[in-house]
Amino acid sequence: MDVKQIEASTVKKVTLRLIPFLFICFAIAIMDRVNIGFAALTMNSDLGFSSAVFGFGAGIFFIGYFIFEVPGSAMMTKWGARKWIARIMISWAFIAVAMAFIKTPIQFYIVRFFLGAMEASFYPCMVWYLSNFYQSKNHAKAIAGFMLAIPAANAIGSPIATVLLGVNVFGLAGWQSLFILEGIPCLILGIICLTYLDDKIEDVKWLTKEELTWLIDVTTEEKLHKEKVKHYTFVDALKDRDVLVMSFGYFCWMTGYYGINMFLPTITKGMAKSFNLSTMGLGWLVGGMYLCAMVVMYLVGNHSDKTNERRFHVFACLGISAIAMLISIYVAKTSVVGAFVALTISVCGAFGSYSPFWSIPPSFLTGAASAGAIALINSIGNLGGFFGPYVVGYIKDITGSFNASMIFLAVVLALGGIVIGFIVRVSGKVVVVNQGEKNKLG
Repeated sequence: MDVKQIEASTVKKVTLRLIPFLFICFAIAIMDRVNIGFAALTMNSDLGFSSAVFGFGAGIFFIGYFIFEVPGSAMMTKWGARKWIARIMISWAFIAVAMAFIKTPIQFYIVRFFLGAMEASFYPCMVWYLSNFYQSKNHAKAIAGFMLAIPAANAIGSPIATVLLGVNVFGLAGWQSLFILEGIPCLILGIICLTYLDDKIEDVKWLTKEELTWLIDVTTEEKLHKEKVKHYTFVDALKDRDVLVMSFGYFCWMTGYYGINMFLPTITKGMAKSFNLSTMGLGWLVGGMYLCAMVVMYLVGNHSDKTNERRFHVFACLGISAIAMLISIYVAKTSVVGAFVALTISVCGAFGSYSPFWSIPPSFLTGAASAGAIALINSIGNLGGFFGPYVVGYIKDITGSFNASMIFLAVVLALGGIVIGFIVRVSGKVVVVNQGEKNKLG
């Protein structure tokens, strides 16, 4: 086979081996993270939780996430991704099930905090892991491949969650059954990780000798070239100007994203009433929104790789998301259908930004430095996951409406897009040519 044929067969095998499995792992993680939004439909009334209590509890997950994200990523580079992913999934499976037994706000806060602590570094671990198996020119498609799990988990998880709300395991309430039944798959996948994944390319047994040699050569060459441009250690990456700016932009984006995501079932519940939909119907309604987001995420990731552009893809997506959110508020006064369409577009924009954004750090950092940068960006950004739901719940309790909350979310989404599109200096562009030729970073 010539070099192009070897490249094609290798990339195909790597993709088929890694992306579906990581997709399933990430989908389970997302379901365990956001099923709280559907549990709230009955849990809040059963336990007497206000919107502010729920918003604080839903968001405190990200405080635990923030505290342990960077230390966890440092441990991952020493332990290896395989063992670390397994450790994360097994530990958070037990905490996810524990959510079924909370009774007070304090217990709610404690369990959600530890759920975040156990999951910390899971996402940067997977991004870093994939960056070791792919050339930079394929990063956006690879990241989009497993990150489709985010909208997929919501699309599939929404109707599943509404079904489980009607299940009574051992006589427990539906929301308790939801937490238990969605926690068990995580434990199973965590155990499988130990035998299915390989820590590094050299350990792989599922590529031919030709393919393995090609993959080691091209990834090593690319790594050496990046280090000539900017050689950073793990700690150096945490102080990089663009890493810090990206962290702030991601914080704004995640504030808007999780603010709407955690309350989406509650917000759309009013729309569902206009269509006389049941709780199950509401699940399918929300699921349909996320199916649209899946399509948009794939198309944006593909277009970002084709055009070799990252920052302005993020800016455009977040800008559209913010504008659509504002339109949904205005249109809701006259058309429930129009508000639903606008809200769907907003969700699609927020999701579409993911793959081009996360293709930027591996384009100029390698190894432990890349892992550290991804961890810092993700940990600071995900503080928005605490801030967004809490502010939305607080404003809702004060005003009695989600309108003011959604204006706030639109503003922070737009701000995140501006910061990432115009203040980040690293373009994320990568031109990778044939093996043996010199790679160029744009």
